[in-house]
Amino acid sequence: MTNDLRSKDGLPHISGIILSGGKNSRMGANKAFLEIDGIRLIDQTLAVYRQIFNEIIIVTNEPGAYLEFNDVTLVTDIYKEKGPLGGIFTGLFYAQNPYIFVSACDLPYLSADFILHLRHLSGRHDVIVPETAEGYQPLCAVYSRNCLPVLKKRLEMDKLKITGFYKDARVLSVTENQIRPFDARGLLFRNLNTPSDLKNAGNNKNNQSLDKK
Repeated sequence: MTNDLRSKDGLPHISGIILSGGKNSRMGANKAFLEIDGIRLIDQTLAVYRQIFNEIIIVTNEPGAYLEFNDVTLVTDIYKEKGPLGGIFTGLFYAQNPYIFVSACDLPYLSADFILHLRHLSGRHDVIVPETAEGYQPLCAVYSRNCLPVLKKRLEMDKLKITGFYKDARVLSVTENQIRPFDARGLLFRNLNTPSDLKNAGNNKNNQSLDKK
């Protein structure tokens, strides 16, 4: 654990966790290495993370695939075959900092500004999670190490729904009104599950570029 738990701006240090342990059955390939406009999703995510975090951890069942990334820590799940909840537990367990930000490896519209906004809300809550009309977005959220005991208990009981432990934690819900300034097009939490999703993401990226001109 780092000796100084707070950065110069007075906020808790936070580690960036990328979950890349899914089966990728619908996509048919490791989603982290899919390309949008010639840029791999993992490279895109790391570019965002490197702007923010002093520690980056990739949770993966294929660590050999990520050896090219010298500035990240590679870990495998402590509890095997437990899905994203197991990945969050593993990230928290290995993190050097008191908070982690967790994202899946297939969020092409991840925003550094939004992550920084979540970080500014940390300090008095165990979970800082966006909540939209579709519900919580637990794979684009901040978690405290205080969550470790309840996560461990739920994993051992095989209760794997991520939001299932929220009732036992201090949760801060980030509303759509708070999210909107960082997500004008409503794409921030859009992930990729199928080849069609990948194609649409490329089209959306191109449209974003046109919007900025």
